[in-house]
Amino acid sequence: MTALLAAAPILVIAILLVGFLWPAVKAMPVAWLAAAGIAYVMWQMPPAWIAAASLSGVMTAIEILWIVFGALVLLYTLIRSGAVDRINAGFAQISEDRRVQVVVLAFFLATFLEGVAGFGTPAAVVAPLLLALGFPALAAVVAALIGHAVATTFGAVGTPVVVGYNAPLGVFEETIVAAGFSVTEYAAAAAGWTAVLNGTVGIFMPLFAVGVTVYFFGSPDKRSLAPLWSVLPLCLFSGVVFVVPYVLAAWFIGPELPSVIGAMIGGAIVVLALRAGYFEPKDTWEFPPREEWPDYWIGTIEPGSGEDTAAIDTERSMSLLRAWAPYLILVILLIGTRVIEPVGSALRDTPGLALLWDGILGTELSGSIEWAYVPGTWLVCSALAAIPIYGMTREQIGDAWREAGQKIISPAIALVFVIAMVDIMLETGAHPDAPLESMIVVLADMTATAIGPAYAMVAPTVGALGSFIAGSITVSNITFVGFQFEVAQTLGLPTQLIVAGQALGAAIGNVVAIHNVIAALATVGLVGETGRVIRLNLIPLLFYLLAGGLVVTLAAYVFFTGLF
Repeated sequence: MTALLAAAPILVIAILLVGFLWPAVKAMPVAWLAAAGIAYVMWQMPPAWIAAASLSGVMTAIEILWIVFGALVLLYTLIRSGAVDRINAGFAQISEDRRVQVVVLAFFLATFLEGVAGFGTPAAVVAPLLLALGFPALAAVVAALIGHAVATTFGAVGTPVVVGYNAPLGVFEETIVAAGFSVTEYAAAAAGWTAVLNGTVGIFMPLFAVGVTVYFFGSPDKRSLAPLWSVLPLCLFSGVVFVVPYVLAAWFIGPELPSVIGAMIGGAIVVLALRAGYFEPKDTWEFPPREEWPDYWIGTIEPGSGEDTAAIDTERSMSLLRAWAPYLILVILLIGTRVIEPVGSALRDTPGLALLWDGILGTELSGSIEWAYVPGTWLVCSALAAIPIYGMTREQIGDAWREAGQKIISPAIALVFVIAMVDIMLETGAHPDAPLESMIVVLADMTATAIGPAYAMVAPTVGALGSFIAGSITVSNITFVGFQFEVAQTLGLPTQLIVAGQALGAAIGNVVAIHNVIAALATVGLVGETGRVIRLNLIPLLFYLLAGGLVVTLAAYVFFTGLF
């Protein structure tokens, strides 16, 4: 009964989001109420502690929302200035082969957009572009969702790690410090292992994106993977040149830039290779004639009816360097504030540049907002730098900032309540009169007892379930990282690898997250095919969870047994 009550807030989320299809903005407040009520009755948590834990969660949510707002402002600045059209055109002009377009656009462009903006942006931008190039609407959505999966581990400039690891792991600070880490150092090390494990599996995602496209959107009468083999070298090469800089950036720069750097360096290498004649397939693969397409392939927007970005007159449009300039500035700013330690320390520790609240409402709980250090500040700075670069008008600037503000309202409500809920669950055992360990510890002990040593194989599935339910890898990490850490401690497994397995699973869970799928379908006029998209995306999901579970198990039991 205790374990069931500890799981109740998460079950409430699952039932309301999946069972009743409530939006997160309504479901998360109810889950917070459930957590608060159970904490008060079963864990005898005083109201002041419930309020303090919730306020600590609100401070964490503000930090996340600052990052999200900065990412959206920068993206909409590029959209309003026309820079995104120029970037898209540069990608779209590379090849007429649909398989190559999937690799370049649905993988590299989508992973780049995930790294700089996240929160559903890649599919919402890339799917309409593929549609405009002549892809069936359903194929455009499926390819874009699969293609960006490996990058979601680090999301918008590292948000799923910067916040999704640090926030829940703060409760285990004493244990982590005893192992020789600060919480920040531990999160960075776990992020490095996350990149290694996720990259090992993610190498194959270009192959899956192309494979699903050619198999399910080739001839309706004769499905075949035969067209995949001539682009197999391109797909594997693309996976490798993305993953290598992705892993190196995670270890040597930090969690903010792996997806951005992997996409920029890998994409540039692949584009140069294709232009030089390498990896370009000898045959050109195309979808069947339009009249042969089943009705469910297309929606209210006809393929090719949007702006043909491949036909943009590049002599009259801005240069690619100018189009990319704000993101290059962002990379420089983030590297400077992460790699140059005195700069990072000053931004974190200088009074006024970090807001700290110790002893919230007279309790032992605390919260902080490192507004100057988190990537949101540097995203906004890059957006401001873009204004003179593009010569934007006051109207364009106002539109960009207004759209960013409007887009953040719903995520703000959902994030505030879900993080407050998780903080209550984490802190239920911290107050002086607590009769039990925290909800998270109770859940972890039950799971460890039920599954035992095989848990390493299951860790990614927990993460995938979290992002499927909540529609966000950040929320999945905030909800389950503490749980995964505690299970690993109980079973004597390397905690860094189990936490990494959580993020690995949460990444692939994003491709079947209901509201991500619905949002992507809406951009191509194909509302109502959510179930069909999820069924198609179950193929890479099952591969990722099985391969990821095997990779985590081998790492934990064979290769890296000595890790904390």
